[in-house]
Amino acid sequence: MRFATMRCQLLAAVIGFTPLAAALGQKQIISFTSDPGAFQIAGGAISLPQILVSSNEYWGVIRAAGDLAKDFGRVTGTNFTLSNGEAGAEPAAYEYKPITRNYTHYAVNDAQLFYGPEYADPSAENTVIIAGTLGHSKIIDDLVSAGKLNVADIEGKWESFTTKIVEEPIAGCAKAVVIAGSDPRGTIFGIYDISEQIGVSPWYWWADVPIKQSKEIYVLPDGKVQGSPSVKYRGFFINDEQPGLSGWVQWNYPDTPYGDGYNADFYSNVFELLLRLRANYLWPALWGTMFEIDDPANQPLADAWEIVLGSSHTEPMMRAQNEFGTFYINEGLGPWAYNLNNKTIDEYFVYGAQRAKPYTRNSLYSMGMRGTGDTAIEGLGVEFIVEMLETLVSHQRAIIEDVLEVEATEIPQLWCLYKEVMSYILQGLTIPEDITLLWADDNWGNVRRVPIDNETSRSGGAGVYYHFDYVGDTRNYKWVNTIQLEKTAEQMQLAYEYGADRIWIVNIGDLKPLEIPLSHFLDMAYDINQWDVDSVGNWTLAWATREFGPEYATAITEIMTRFGMFAARRKFELVEPYVYSVINYNEGDAILGQWQGLADDAQAIYDQLNETHKPAFFEMVLHPILGGQIVHQVHIGAAKNMVYANQHRNSANDLISQVLERFNADGNLTATWDNLLDGKWRHMLDQTHFGYDGYWQQPMRNVLPAMSYVQTAVSAVSGNVGIAVEGLNASIPGDDKYHSNSGNTLVLPPLDPYGPVTRWFDVFSRGTRNCDWSAETDVPWVKLTQYEGTVGPDNGTDSRVFVSIDWANAPQVVNNTVANINFSTGCGREGFSNWFGKPIVQLPINLRSIPSNFTSGFVESDKHVAIESPNYQRIHTPVGVQADSEITYHTLKNYGRTLGGVTLWPQTTPPQTPDSAPALEYDVYLFTNISKANVTLYLSPTQNYLSDKTPLQFAVSLFPAGGEQVEPQVVQFVPESIGADMPVGWARAVGDAIWGLAPNHNTTTTWNVAQEGAYTLRVWGLAPSVIVQKIILDLGGVQPSYLGPPENFLVGRDEMGVYNQTSFSG
Repeated sequence: MRFATMRCQLLAAVIGFTPLAAALGQKQIISFTSDPGAFQIAGGAISLPQILVSSNEYWGVIRAAGDLAKDFGRVTGTNFTLSNGEAGAEPAAYEYKPITRNYTHYAVNDAQLFYGPEYADPSAENTVIIAGTLGHSKIIDDLVSAGKLNVADIEGKWESFTTKIVEEPIAGCAKAVVIAGSDPRGTIFGIYDISEQIGVSPWYWWADVPIKQSKEIYVLPDGKVQGSPSVKYRGFFINDEQPGLSGWVQWNYPDTPYGDGYNADFYSNVFELLLRLRANYLWPALWGTMFEIDDPANQPLADAWEIVLGSSHTEPMMRAQNEFGTFYINEGLGPWAYNLNNKTIDEYFVYGAQRAKPYTRNSLYSMGMRGTGDTAIEGLGVEFIVEMLETLVSHQRAIIEDVLEVEATEIPQLWCLYKEVMSYILQGLTIPEDITLLWADDNWGNVRRVPIDNETSRSGGAGVYYHFDYVGDTRNYKWVNTIQLEKTAEQMQLAYEYGADRIWIVNIGDLKPLEIPLSHFLDMAYDINQWDVDSVGNWTLAWATREFGPEYATAITEIMTRFGMFAARRKFELVEPYVYSVINYNEGDAILGQWQGLADDAQAIYDQLNETHKPAFFEMVLHPILGGQIVHQVHIGAAKNMVYANQHRNSANDLISQVLERFNADGNLTATWDNLLDGKWRHMLDQTHFGYDGYWQQPMRNVLPAMSYVQTAVSAVSGNVGIAVEGLNASIPGDDKYHSNSGNTLVLPPLDPYGPVTRWFDVFSRGTRNCDWSAETDVPWVKLTQYEGTVGPDNGTDSRVFVSIDWANAPQVVNNTVANINFSTGCGREGFSNWFGKPIVQLPINLRSIPSNFTSGFVESDKHVAIESPNYQRIHTPVGVQADSEITYHTLKNYGRTLGGVTLWPQTTPPQTPDSAPALEYDVYLFTNISKANVTLYLSPTQNYLSDKTPLQFAVSLFPAGGEQVEPQVVQFVPESIGADMPVGWARAVGDAIWGLAPNHNTTTTWNVAQEGAYTLRVWGLAPSVIVQKIILDLGGVQPSYLGPPENFLVGRDEMGVYNQTSFSG
């Protein structure tokens, strides 16, 4: 892949998009200059501006207004004051009754209070902002009654607000900005909208984004109306929080009676972040904590802040997972098994409802039940489990009605269809229709199901539980950000288009390292029409502008787009020495080159940023890039070490030193985190990420991969000088397991006018003596970059020699020939031992050309054709299909592993056949005739999201150009799920980030290529989200690699001798 092309795509995507200086994607109402009609609220004649709320306002709105008053101080240097219109008013109080410490029988202690921000005495002439909620703010209601505020566009809507300049809103005030919300969160979002636009990032605390300074602040005259969010409940799940987040919590908050200090002080920061991100919903930390128990203030505080509290898929009825084990099992009250202990478990559910009752307005109940500790129910047949769960949920709903004294249909509920629970649907599980079906992804960002059939009309609607972090098969990924935003956008838009718009909740792990994908996810949920699948580049540009300013925003956007692709190729925890080839297609070196270029670019920006921006840039941009680079340097370096050791190179030992240095650099990066900002984030990045060694669970300590050390005191039996070539593990002279005994010849991959411009061989030391070497070719138009040199302990460097063809002086005939490269040394028998034949490297050369009438298309080289899917020649419409059909293909730019992806569009298109669907059409010219030519598609690891009853398929046809289309081969490439298990081959698909690399992946079709000539290759994705990333036509020459061969020469685009094609990044 050529990243110049990728950068052009990115720049084209954002041309004409001018992001707001501060508010990501929101209509601009704030200015820092005096525009016509603008109202100055800071820096003018009013020295101490005031924000006004009503005394009957929601506590959470008053608290947010207090934040806004402080935010103005952060920006201007002078806090605004806050008043409720009453002189001498005490701070607003929220009353709650904390639970007693008997967690099996509900009881409460005496009332306690949360206090809001301090009030100042009212000052009408200084009032510049008025904030309030319809029906809960006398001031706002009076403005509506007086005809001064039109709320028709927000009244009765969910979380909507309007912001408007109003003349004489109260006596003594000539003009003020009025923020009116349809409900409390609507008002809060309107308040934080101002905060963001004046320069306070939602991540000012959690990611240390510096606050922009300005003395002069104006509100523009047009005002704004913000309608309801695209998704009703939007939030995140703090999960898998050990060692990172929990280690940080231990360092910063006192332990609770039952574990780490996940108390109200901690959650206040979480709640604020949620609201500033325009989210409303939380699944609290799971494993080492009990949210409602660890601090009895936690649950009422969430309600006071207007946070909708839920609980995870393994925590039904508003109770934390660890409560049953701690207070029931440990006290001899029976097992977590409904078939054995239903009376006790029902009482456990009753307590959860009783405890949540005071906070019903901001509660969302998780229903159902799973096994102990986030596992499936075991030891019972599926039919029995289904019947038991239906009974259990009936009891849960009866408990809700009895305790809350309302109809169950009036209380928001969800049933998370996670892992094995989804399979119960296929076994006939009946779920009351007012319960939201929360479909889950496969833990790797691939949605397993969307609503289909009658599921789309359920009153409870549907939602998605998604993952940016995971602990489990095929391996944990929980260290740093490895999320490709383009993939998130495609999958979440797919779910939304099918009606999953009630709940979006994402597993965010430790929270801290995943700021960027979390922001993107929640912004999509808030306004998916603005941030759709084609707006990722614009979103990233807006994000970079908000956090770091406009000067470097475009460069940061380009950097983070590249990072998303590099990181998403394979989770960092899954990178191992075997993954990337260090002998074929220059893959390992190309990967390292890409990471080096990315790191250099990120470091260059970091070095130019002012000091206030550097911590945030390090946390969100530079560290994950440097960390990802080191992971690849370590594992690719270890892979090279093993190859070099097998070739008995002295330099194998140098690689050990280089890998060790990089490994230590990783530790130094963690130390940098620990020391950042006087230790603010100490322990947050304690997560291990080296040493998985084939196992899914995190290692207890970072460990290097295995490497081999070559003895340096004695030379190799075969002599002091060795030779190795591209594409082979073997070396000469001497014996090894990679070529025949006593063999003295190695063969390079071929060269031809349409393939790579060079091949290479290495001359290296494997002994104790310095030796001169020389090479010569037996064909004058075969050129070497180096004909002689010296290798040895004192030289310390292997010689890599590139071989090329002087095509202008090569015979202008069609011919296949072989050039020999012969070697000699100045060390006599100590250079090349005479016990083995004199070493020879052979270069196959294919002298050939394509006919002049083949003017566009890909040309075979080295017995293969590799194609990046977006580079199709045309879209073919089948006979009988209307030319104006809306069904087409859509290119997902900067998506996938190498360039992009192509998928059927629009996303709600029903499954098609080759007779009804358009096809991607590629022109290819083939030289090799073979009866079994394999066409392999690299497809995104999509799941059968329309259910296994409607499995995903693709089709392929390969036939001579101009001839009749050969019957397409239709292939189901995603197998059915087996019970609660994922489809066969799934683990490799998500690990490799494609279907198509593992031997048991069914993405290959076989074709007869009877003769040389031009061919037409047609590819059908027969449903949306069948995303083709790359196509490989193997005529017998494809070698093992992770990303596949580099894209072949494309006539009409590439210039012979200029298109390098030596690696995928060339």
